[in-house]
Amino acid sequence: MEAVVSTQSTWKQWGINAEYMGDIGEARKIWTFGCPPDALGNMVVDCAKGVQFLNEIKDHVVNAFMNFTGEGPLCGDVLRGCRFNIDDVTLHADTIHRGAGQIMPAARKVFIACLLAGTPKLMEPYYIVDIIVPTMAVSGVYSTLNARRGEVHSMEERPGTPLTQIKGYLPVLESFGFVALLRKNTGGQAFPQLKFSHWGLMNGDPMDEEDTKESNAYQQIMSSRKRKGLKMAIPKFADYYDRI
Repeated sequence: MEAVVSTQSTWKQWGINAEYMGDIGEARKIWTFGCPPDALGNMVVDCAKGVQFLNEIKDHVVNAFMNFTGEGPLCGDVLRGCRFNIDDVTLHADTIHRGAGQIMPAARKVFIACLLAGTPKLMEPYYIVDIIVPTMAVSGVYSTLNARRGEVHSMEERPGTPLTQIKGYLPVLESFGFVALLRKNTGGQAFPQLKFSHWGLMNGDPMDEEDTKESNAYQQIMSSRKRKGLKMAIPKFADYYDRI
């Protein structure tokens, strides 16, 4: 889809303005968003000034970015919430050296290096849990959620009934067997409904190899890489740093 933007009001309709971009001029120089449909929440912004031939490589950089956001370097999953600024570029004067075969691999390596140097975090999906339970069994709901890394969002008593409605958030990773445990802890009196809510940050540093907890980021990355047949080692920044 192509769009021609000429007014400030259009940017406000899109929710893109100086408050989030820092400069409305930068908002007008967004080259691309991430790979659709799941990685659209990323962007490449042209912040360079006075770089020759930059527009000639735009399509190649965009294609490399699409490929990169669709399959990130940590565990081969999509990226979300990443912005990359192009501050300066040194390009060869000969057109033959500015083709897709030269630009796309180089651009992808730059994106990976920037991500690894920017303290990336792993995100996990969350359910919103709607539980109807007798007031006398509320403690069983709290203990179950605490045991599964869940958190209570709200609790409301239903007037004229002995029932309480509890809403909370539960990591999808912890949802397997949740209903059975909840009914066990409440004597079979709780009736839960689970629905996808949002993505949230996972505990732990994904680059910390000494983190041995199964629920933390590094172990989940290793498990995902093993399942996908990827190399059992997270890429290092030094692998992409050009020492020349």
